[in-house]
Amino acid sequence: MSKSAVAVAWRITKLNFRAQLEYRSEFFFMIAIGAVWQLSVIVFATVLLSRFSGMAGWAAPDVLLIAAMRMLAHGLFVLLFGRVHHLAHRVQEGVIDAALLRPMPMYRQVQLMFFPTNAIGDLIVGVGLFVGAIVRSTLHWTPGRSAFLLAGVLGGMLVEAALFTALSAASLHYPATSYWGVWLEELLGTFGSYPLSVLPKAVSGALTYVLPLAFIAYFPAGVLTGHGSELGVPVWVAAASPAFGLAAFIGARLLWNRSLRYYTGVNG
Repeated sequence: MSKSAVAVAWRITKLNFRAQLEYRSEFFFMIAIGAVWQLSVIVFATVLLSRFSGMAGWAAPDVLLIAAMRMLAHGLFVLLFGRVHHLAHRVQEGVIDAALLRPMPMYRQVQLMFFPTNAIGDLIVGVGLFVGAIVRSTLHWTPGRSAFLLAGVLGGMLVEAALFTALSAASLHYPATSYWGVWLEELLGTFGSYPLSVLPKAVSGALTYVLPLAFIAYFPAGVLTGHGSELGVPVWVAAASPAFGLAAFIGARLLWNRSLRYYTGVNG
């Protein structure tokens, strides 16, 4: 984006944030909802650290790192890209038709429709869990390892953004796909915080090659904690997770743009 485009986007974001602050009770309530929604992750981490020494050959701090990376990546996704969740409803409301007349890329308009207050709650949980995982970890955080950790989180965010962007491309033509988004979110939340090696091979394979959930946190955490030979893929594939996230997001955006070109309006 050009500097002027960034300035416009930032100004719209600030206005959206101020609009949310007009209703202070609702603002803090939405933050609380975002945090409470991730309560299961907190319970999982607490039980893991207090009752179990590990899981499927992974030490408890290593499993906690998977959960922390996934949660932080998810919080960043909700903050930066999460409005694609609501695209199907915007199509049904006819908002997209009007947005086509504005001199701004449609995908950017979708992301600027409102400020996702619940993302603050997601990030509070994600950052807290992430800090706790770093503190409990026995790894020596060299500059290279720290850089890969950051790249892994950003790559995980892009993988999740790619999945929901691709799904929203379908919702431009089939608004009922919003139900698939709910299913996908539950699937990522259910299996994203565990070592996939605890699952049957058919399931772990599907979550690697069909739905690339493994690239969000499992593969990067496996490389960081020395479990690269146990991930079911060559180590270089797991190490390339951040690059995979970027490539997946670019591919999803191309698909989204192509789908938009064939958009025929709310009434088909």
